[in-house]
Amino acid sequence: MTDTRRRVKVYTLNEDRQWDDRGTGHVSSAYVERLKGMSLLVRAESDGSLLLESKINPNTAYQKQQDTLIVWSEAENYDLALSFQEKAGCDEIWEKICQVQGKDPSVDITQELIDESEEERFDDMSSPGLELPPCELSRLEEVAELVASSLPSPLRREKLALALENEGYIRKLLELFRVCEDLENREGLHHLYDIIKGIFLLNRTALFEVMFSEECIMDMIGCLEFDPSLPQPRRHREFLTTTARFKEVIPISDPELRQKIHQTYRVQYIQDMVLPTPSVFEENMLSTLHSFIFFNKVEIVGMLQDDEKFLTELFAQLTDEATDDDKRHELVNFLKEFCAFSQTLQPQNRDAFFKTLSNMGILPALEVILGMDDVQVRGAATDIFSYLVEYNPSMVREFVMQESQQNDDDILLINLIIEHMICDTDPELGGAVQLMGLLRTLVDPENMLATANKTEKTEFLSFFYKHCMHVLSAPLLANTTEEKPSKDDFQTCQLLALIVELLTFCVEHHTYHIKNYIINKDILRRVLVLTESQHAFLALCALRFMRKIIGLKDEFYNRYIMRNFLFEPVVKAFLNNGSRYNLINSAIIEMFEYVRVEDVKSLTAHIIENYWKALEDVDYVQTFKGLKLRYEQQRERQDNPKLDSMRSILRNHRFRRDARTLEDEEEMWFNTDEEDLEDGEAVVPPSDKMKSDEDLMDPISKFMERKKLKDSEEKEVLTGKASLSGRQSPSFKLSFSSSPKPSLSSPPTASLHPGSPGSPSSPGTGARSSPPTAAVTTKGGLVGLVDYPDDDEEDEDEEDADSKEESPPLSKKSKLSS
Repeated sequence: MTDTRRRVKVYTLNEDRQWDDRGTGHVSSAYVERLKGMSLLVRAESDGSLLLESKINPNTAYQKQQDTLIVWSEAENYDLALSFQEKAGCDEIWEKICQVQGKDPSVDITQELIDESEEERFDDMSSPGLELPPCELSRLEEVAELVASSLPSPLRREKLALALENEGYIRKLLELFRVCEDLENREGLHHLYDIIKGIFLLNRTALFEVMFSEECIMDMIGCLEFDPSLPQPRRHREFLTTTARFKEVIPISDPELRQKIHQTYRVQYIQDMVLPTPSVFEENMLSTLHSFIFFNKVEIVGMLQDDEKFLTELFAQLTDEATDDDKRHELVNFLKEFCAFSQTLQPQNRDAFFKTLSNMGILPALEVILGMDDVQVRGAATDIFSYLVEYNPSMVREFVMQESQQNDDDILLINLIIEHMICDTDPELGGAVQLMGLLRTLVDPENMLATANKTEKTEFLSFFYKHCMHVLSAPLLANTTEEKPSKDDFQTCQLLALIVELLTFCVEHHTYHIKNYIINKDILRRVLVLTESQHAFLALCALRFMRKIIGLKDEFYNRYIMRNFLFEPVVKAFLNNGSRYNLINSAIIEMFEYVRVEDVKSLTAHIIENYWKALEDVDYVQTFKGLKLRYEQQRERQDNPKLDSMRSILRNHRFRRDARTLEDEEEMWFNTDEEDLEDGEAVVPPSDKMKSDEDLMDPISKFMERKKLKDSEEKEVLTGKASLSGRQSPSFKLSFSSSPKPSLSSPPTASLHPGSPGSPSSPGTGARSSPPTAAVTTKGGLVGLVDYPDDDEEDEDEEDADSKEESPPLSKKSKLSS
């Protein structure tokens, strides 16, 4: 049996900094005579060939990652990794490596432990320091070797850094660079490249301050142009001096601030463009460079923020109508970059930054800029607005509510945002997607504050639905005046999908505001027109909207849906989809399945009474037959209120009466239609049931009620089928204006009604046309008096098994009374 502990994959890092798989094999450690030392050997599991032969060098830094990975560098740009199948194998090889290097296996990076012995370490600590060779052209190779040999050891790095600082060595090296460049001494320039790169990896802020000073930084960048691995030197200095230009949109009077901006730009350029991509181990060595840039940005933001004259002039020119377009474009771009810099600030400093911008009037300025025609300026203003919304949405809400008291709806900031979203010219609506995300953040109650004096949620949502919602829904209402969308091109459909998604979000998170708006404006009917779109993603958005409403199980919404027959477009879309098994088919079936599983009584009755004929032939899922069964159970309970009440009482005395039972009884009372009351059907309110509970506690009363129950049930069994036959096929009230589509008032033809997805004519599906036999039911489920002609209906019985346990079969109840 193969030892899976030693099974590994060998990876090497390519030039694009991606790991290449070199093969799978089994690793071992052994002494290799040719390499004169203990080595790692990996032989391929396919043919036994040697995939890897690597000597375990005492000074090589090995790193263990994620319990099953060992990474190391064989040369400057040759990184290797072993990925183990099992942690045990990784631990075993790691112990071998640590044993050779004399390290404790509990460490994850052997480099972190100092390589020198205790005696050498003591000698190093007691010695005065590292002595650098004289800074001469002939000694550059020696200096380069010294720097390279010092990098693996933390103590030697420390000593080298101190020597470089104390002797002013960096300035002497840069003088040699100018000499080498004048003499075109390519070898010396290559050594200087290695030396300067090594000094970067020393990770010392004091050295960076010298290297990045005004008089040194360009020469230092020049050293990094002469990479030995490139045939020709790069031209970084030429780019920085001729191509890159510094623009002062507002004159900066502080010379220190101007110098800091120049320095930060150049150091960022060095990090991103000049330095080679760091290896796995070098990334940690450049952490101080990242920090240097970070703190420079913090300092720049602070200095600009404290210069009130500068910011006042900036906002004055931004909002001045006399400012020309090019100047305004530069001003907005500067403000955008200013806000981007602020993302590096700590939370406390960022608070002060945005508070300063707010006091300077950034929101009124943005309102002016967003009203301009320049697309680029508006785009930059949108980015600035997104920084503000993400940081402090409450500040934006407070501003728009205050301005609504002075301004018309058309020029409100939020309405400007909505209009830009609607009028986005990008075919992919990239800007509209961004703006919709900002609107969602603003109307999200989760980030709204509630205080003792006022509730931001109530105030802002009242404002939004009064002043802004009509602007947001205008494209939807304009495009759904007929039975089909008036415009059905891709860009319009994308916009409508964004609007419907936001409305869906509102249904989920807002309460009476969105409910009143949907019912008063008949929004659901308009949204369901979109199910006729040729774009499936838009039809699915409309179905998600209705599904979210149904999922609330709110009787206000349910009555609105039933009163306006809003399941009609859903059923029509289902039939038009035919036998295709796709997302629309699944979404519609899931909607009906939810109504069945959650037993939403009012919608169940509405669907069966109005759409059963159109859906009765769908038998590849049991959803619609299950709905019919729910409907019949519901009618039985309404026809026999005393029976239902008595079963409830029996159940309550045999089992613990819990809150769910009370909820079921209340739900039956509140969901009773007015039509049922007009028909003279008796309905027992919860208060009467509670009274009857008390009245029937004594054994004699129970016995008499059970006897009456038995007699009434025998009558119901005989007459039940006849009494239900009049209700099982209610008159179908709907008709469609478009004649080519199938009418729901008659059963659809075989070509139109959906068959089994993928196999419309599956064997055994066409013969099931007869409705199920009427059943005597209880609140919990079927009472074993029903026989179904098909075995498929056994699934329904299994689903109701739990409820049968709570409500005993009729035969058991009869025995109680005998």
